[in-house]
Amino acid sequence: MADKSPEIIALAGNPNVGKSTIFNALTGMKQHTGNWPGKTVLNAQGTCTFHEHCYTFVDIPGCYSLMAHSAEEEVARDFICFQEPDAVIVVCDATCLERNLNLVLQIIESGRPVLLCVNLLDEAARKKIRLDLPQLSSRLHIPVTGTTARSRKGLDELLGALEAMLFPPAAPDTETVATTPAKQSFPLVVYPEYVEEALSHLIPCVKRLYAAHGSETASLPSPRWLAARLLDANENLLSAIKAYLGFDPASEPEITGVLEEIHAVLRNRGISREQLHDDLAAAFVRTAERLCRGIVFYPEEGCDKTDRRLDHIFTSRLTGFPIMLLLLLGIFWITITGANYPSALLADLLFGLEDRLASLAAAAGIPGLLTDVLLHGIYRVIAWVVSVMLPPMAIFFPLFTLLEDFGYLPRVAFNLDRCFKKCSACGKQALTMCMGFGCNAAGVTGCRIIDSPRERLIAIITNNFVPCNGRFPTIISIITLFLIGGAGGFYGSFLGACILVGIIILGVFMTLLVSRLLSATLLKGVPSSFTLEMPPYRKPQILKVIIRSIVDRTIKVLGRAMVSAAPAGLIIWILANVHLDNQATLLTSLTGFLDPFARALGMDGCILTGFLLGLPANEIVVPIIIMTYMAGGSLIEIEGAQLLQLFTANGWTWITAVSTILFSLMHWPCATTCLTIKKETGSLKWTLLSFLIPTVCGILICFLFTTAARLLFS
Repeated sequence: MADKSPEIIALAGNPNVGKSTIFNALTGMKQHTGNWPGKTVLNAQGTCTFHEHCYTFVDIPGCYSLMAHSAEEEVARDFICFQEPDAVIVVCDATCLERNLNLVLQIIESGRPVLLCVNLLDEAARKKIRLDLPQLSSRLHIPVTGTTARSRKGLDELLGALEAMLFPPAAPDTETVATTPAKQSFPLVVYPEYVEEALSHLIPCVKRLYAAHGSETASLPSPRWLAARLLDANENLLSAIKAYLGFDPASEPEITGVLEEIHAVLRNRGISREQLHDDLAAAFVRTAERLCRGIVFYPEEGCDKTDRRLDHIFTSRLTGFPIMLLLLLGIFWITITGANYPSALLADLLFGLEDRLASLAAAAGIPGLLTDVLLHGIYRVIAWVVSVMLPPMAIFFPLFTLLEDFGYLPRVAFNLDRCFKKCSACGKQALTMCMGFGCNAAGVTGCRIIDSPRERLIAIITNNFVPCNGRFPTIISIITLFLIGGAGGFYGSFLGACILVGIIILGVFMTLLVSRLLSATLLKGVPSSFTLEMPPYRKPQILKVIIRSIVDRTIKVLGRAMVSAAPAGLIIWILANVHLDNQATLLTSLTGFLDPFARALGMDGCILTGFLLGLPANEIVVPIIIMTYMAGGSLIEIEGAQLLQLFTANGWTWITAVSTILFSLMHWPCATTCLTIKKETGSLKWTLLSFLIPTVCGILICFLFTTAARLLFS
């Protein structure tokens, strides 16, 4: 058995059914289990051994259908239909089995061996929903097992059913027969009569096409499934067939001729392409409804009363937005209050280590120039980024993930959907915007969940208008020094959190405004409709949330920032230490050149230089400003009253502070985000626009604010 290649098992299912949780439990890998649609973007793989049989499980993206309308559904469809998995385990939610069966029926029709795993039996029991899984297995003619993945119940039975399906014994006993039902000889899903008539002409053509290309029938999707998709004229499917199978059905004369005849007949009968598409999709819904009769038993009273009551509170026009703002306020207050002490400890540790390393370098005879570059240049910038960025991320991401696990974030998207629709954008942009609070690069990557290319571009371009974790330290420090005044303790931190929420609201408003402008100019179009599933409210697994958010989010984001900070440290050191004609440094010359333009925006050349050199990592903007004011050769750490005194001595007023906050909110994306945009769009044009649009907005708003403030208060 050890020499035999493992069986390839695809794990499929709708979002929020616990598919990735089952994957983690079976393989031991820690794949992120997000509680909103589209979180799993790539195919994660892991191995599992059961009774000497080895399996490679592939966690494909969550999807609702194989009739792909998004990048996630295309990835899922292509793996199931063209990557030849030995079996597909389709995970369904026991509390909404009928809706989930739509995907199950499509995968069965594709011809792949299917095992149905009905998960979340504990939630079904809590809602008093009863299921007859043996009867469902008999009707579907596939093995069906039940699990509660969070507590690992039913996983051995799942693996046992998989083993029985793939390795049936020579003389099956009664139990095995019950576990592995006989395969049906007729289709489960029956289409309307006119569709079945069309398929009867098209299926023989597909079979001849398979035979002509010498393809093994077992490695291909079933002729019926492919014929139905050809009838539906699914263009991205035809592209996938050509890419994976090496032939193009749409270019085959026989198939093309039959399709033209069929569509001509349908036109004569008054049946449009839209009706054909709707009837094909509706057939799966009707079949799922029929199969669930006598299988799923609901209690007489509503089984989801608690969820509906919470939804009434969280999504109400009256209370939805105030609660959303209060939760945001609470998260930022906890983050601001909780990050100060660990950030100071971390800074003391890392900068103390720098002094020890410098002493060791001097004792070892390492040249002073090399020590300055490596330690006081590159290391100091990295240490600053880590000490400033790590504590707030370690607080913010777990809190954010708790809301995600609880099931609240899709309600945020629901609340904001109306706003984005008015801007001709997609409601899912609310989710990617929320992801941008942690890291704009992560928010840009999350835009993959948006189906429409036009709306995806809008979301990518505008994601930078919400401040990421790297910009929070700059904004918070300026709020603390200039806008709170002498307020301290709880009142001071609460007032700071309120001001920060106000700034974030401005960022959301700019996101909506720019989305509307893009929809009316560069990216014209009508907002698309989409299905946003409201997952049930679940008790978050706090320990797993903390571990997952630190490993999957905090460390990854911090790693990207450190990679960007290292070259920034070298550049900053060179600018601060290389002199022109033995007088001014390159840094001083740069600040002097930028000063007139910066003054018009309410700032000065040192501040604008800080933003320019902070392109690799926003966390180092304030340290660069301090270094420039003090004419130092490397980043200098001062805070509190000393920092306020330094800023006021260099001409800072409340106008300077507000202008700097506004420009921090609206300026170019960091280097990591720019690279991510280039990767996601594949276009230098859209990357450049993503860079220019927030920058131009920041310049205009700072100029208008500064001009108005000087006129009114001078």
